[in-house]
Amino acid sequence: MNGFSVRLFGLVCSLLPLAASAQVPTVRVDGSSTVYPLTEAVAEEFQKTTNGKAHVTVGISGSGGGFKKFLREEIDIGDASRPILNQELAEARKNGIKFLELPIAFDALSVVVNKENNWADTLTTDELKRIWEPQAQGKVTNWNQIRPTFPDVPLKLFGPGADSGTFDYFTEVIVGKSKASRGDYLASEDDNVLVQGVSREKGALGYFGYAYYTENKDKLKVVAIDNGQGGVMPSEETLLSGKYVPLSRPLFIYVNTKALSRPEVEQFVEFYLRNVGKLAREIGYLPLPDDVYEKCLDRLKKRATGTSFAGHAQAGLSVHDLFKGELHE
Repeated sequence: MNGFSVRLFGLVCSLLPLAASAQVPTVRVDGSSTVYPLTEAVAEEFQKTTNGKAHVTVGISGSGGGFKKFLREEIDIGDASRPILNQELAEARKNGIKFLELPIAFDALSVVVNKENNWADTLTTDELKRIWEPQAQGKVTNWNQIRPTFPDVPLKLFGPGADSGTFDYFTEVIVGKSKASRGDYLASEDDNVLVQGVSREKGALGYFGYAYYTENKDKLKVVAIDNGQGGVMPSEETLLSGKYVPLSRPLFIYVNTKALSRPEVEQFVEFYLRNVGKLAREIGYLPLPDDVYEKCLDRLKKRATGTSFAGHAQAGLSVHDLFKGELHE
């Protein structure tokens, strides 16, 4: 065998693992950074049980970014921290996309400040509105403007970007209109970026999913939310009791029904619904009752498509509200 043949043989051998891996069935997931830790944990367990016979890729582009990919059929499953919106429903109809809406856990959207902040233990929903509403841009820039007893410390804001479902939900229930927000803050669809930002600035304030707070308790301080009846801290107890209002919310996965014709996708979704409950609490979210997961499995079995929601985020939902009403496509 001459030198060229040896090199050619070596090249072919080096490409064989790539060719083999290209044949492994893959489930494509993208979307919410809030849901990401859940889906990533389920994906790892699923891949262990299949001994590498199926791959799951999980991306972070925000709920809105995930829906864009989902509606272009670039992914099989969309992670979402809010329900599908009216304009997304219209796009799904236009593109002939049928989907399953599957609630998978409850989250306490958490407002956090820097560890050195020793003045803001509680914030009212009215104060949060005054901080984040569009007309606050360039004007509300110091903590003493929020409350006279707060110190003269520059206010540095960190929050999700416009493609985030957390951004949609927060602006809906705090400001009063989805996507209505000041723009002079550090925005990212990656909550880890926000964690780092708040942890480094004494006058920082930000918001994101509860799991990112619990994972970074040593770096952050969570603030109690006063909706008119005293400050309430995010916790499993306050979520279950319905006291953590209006920042408790359900989390979802959306599944393209066409993708379910591929065995690896259907197997992954069924595995997800049977295992996410035990993983949710470990990560920092509240698992849904067993009967809710059974209803989700029934939706999967029957291919019951559409959304139970009215095309917008809804505040104060309980676990019992998730399957009320008819499904709309």
